[in-house]
Amino acid sequence: MYRSHNCGELNASHINTEVTLAGWVQKSRDKGFMNWVDLRDRYGVTQLIFDEGRSEKSVFELAKTLGREFVIQVKGAVIEREAKNKNMTTGDIEILVTELTILNASLTPPFTIEDETDGGEDIRMKYRYLDIRRNPVKNSLMFRHKVAMEVRKYLSDLDFCEVETPYLIKSTPEGARDFVVPSRMNEGQFYALPQSPQTFKQLLMVGGMDKYFQIVKCFRDEDLRADRQPEFTQIDCEMAFVEQEDILNVFEGLTRHLLKEIKGIEVEKFPRITYEYAMKTYGNDKPDIRFGMEFGELNQVTQHKEFPVFNAAEFVVGIAVPGVGNYTRKEIDGLIDWVKRPQVGASGMVYVKCNEDGTYKSSVDKFYDQDDLAQWAKITGAKPGDMIFVLSGPTDKTRTQLSALRMELATRLGLRNPAEFAPLWVVDFPLLEFDEESGRYHAMHHPFTSPKPEDMHLLETDPGKVRANAYDMVLNGNEIGGGSIRIHDKATQQLMFKYLGFTEEDAKAQFGFLMDAFQFGAPPHGGLAFGLDRLVAILGGQETIRDFIAFPKNNSGRDVMIDAPSKIDESQLKELHIKLV
Repeated sequence: MYRSHNCGELNASHINTEVTLAGWVQKSRDKGFMNWVDLRDRYGVTQLIFDEGRSEKSVFELAKTLGREFVIQVKGAVIEREAKNKNMTTGDIEILVTELTILNASLTPPFTIEDETDGGEDIRMKYRYLDIRRNPVKNSLMFRHKVAMEVRKYLSDLDFCEVETPYLIKSTPEGARDFVVPSRMNEGQFYALPQSPQTFKQLLMVGGMDKYFQIVKCFRDEDLRADRQPEFTQIDCEMAFVEQEDILNVFEGLTRHLLKEIKGIEVEKFPRITYEYAMKTYGNDKPDIRFGMEFGELNQVTQHKEFPVFNAAEFVVGIAVPGVGNYTRKEIDGLIDWVKRPQVGASGMVYVKCNEDGTYKSSVDKFYDQDDLAQWAKITGAKPGDMIFVLSGPTDKTRTQLSALRMELATRLGLRNPAEFAPLWVVDFPLLEFDEESGRYHAMHHPFTSPKPEDMHLLETDPGKVRANAYDMVLNGNEIGGGSIRIHDKATQQLMFKYLGFTEEDAKAQFGFLMDAFQFGAPPHGGLAFGLDRLVAILGGQETIRDFIAFPKNNSGRDVMIDAPSKIDESQLKELHIKLV
């Protein structure tokens, strides 16, 4: 038996108990006649004492050879600690060691295994197995496990059945790039790794499984933006004989359950807003509603004056930022520079100071009088002491720019409290979006999303106005889940493929198996998938998902610990009938 107890469970009730512990040496303090060692495992830290007067000489001398991260086993008696440490759960006791065994020595780690480490991100990624020993990473992985267990418990209690779906599937060119896998037994043919189990979960509904879920790895070969991973985990769900309201209620319930069980928070409001409202009010389809700063559209009160910039603009829009009416010109210029960065792309910005005495001071006073500016304040909801910032330009582009500014200001002003949670549903997304590059419509979600029945007639005349039976769950400005009611009959699915530019042959080649299945009594069905990585990070109060993944890739999609991806042997290439060019 390597241990009778772990390093986090001993306390004053165990005094005079003989125990056996095993773990890693966190640190040691050698005072000559006495040596203290902090022993660490997953559960905590226990202080060991080697006393020249009370320990055997061989044990005492061996203790002096211990280095950081040595793996050791000790036996001894639990005694009361003279200098108690209230910051440790084991701080009332220590172990007077009688036997010491070095199970494995360790090289000196390349960074300190402490909560506040001296290791940069690159070196910690290379030695991730050492980084996992640190409490912040270890606790994040344990937190992820707790969330996953609560998800499984909630869904299982509602009669959902967890079913695994294949990883080696058929490639489809729609959407992001697939990771492809050559087949040795089928020369010249390839599998793809799933971007989601979408078609399989629909086939499970055709198969009568009724309520399916799976916590599943998914893969997308896309250019990685900050805090994205090429492989990610979804809580994937599908239900038969349901309408949108049924799905929203189940997964609103899951979100409430997680917030209560994981965070001890009861959520009172769970708003539902349309995609159109979200874009008009917040400039994006995943708004953070922990704070205000809602958009005010200003075309009617800014144009046809004498200011050529606004007169020439398709769209003029502003936000009122609370309590920053005292910003200096230097601070305002800093924000103007911020919105003019290439990442945001604005050409400039107009500001209005809302003075405490009810007057206004703006960067365009030459063109607008006090009554004009008062109208701006009314539309944006500005109060005395606030500041209005206004952007103009093409509608979609300007909304995106102002949305970025809104989030940046909220961050600077401390309005994005990670301990506060504001979930909402965004519904009624467009079914299709027009791609300028290809000159045709693409499915905004995927080709299996059902159109709103009342909008079907618009497919012929105005396809961009057709709304989808689709919905996203948003939490604190992050899309954590999305789904839709699916098409469940062959005729509608063929029609959808037609409007997406598929020929009948293309549709049959890529999705013939699904179309065939729809001819054998497919039930009405719909579903949703949550991004587990992002959900866990938000619940954990963090912005980055990386620490909640045991072995993440870097921003180049590389695993620097195992040096992957890597070249493969020429014989493997030959066996796969692949020649590198």
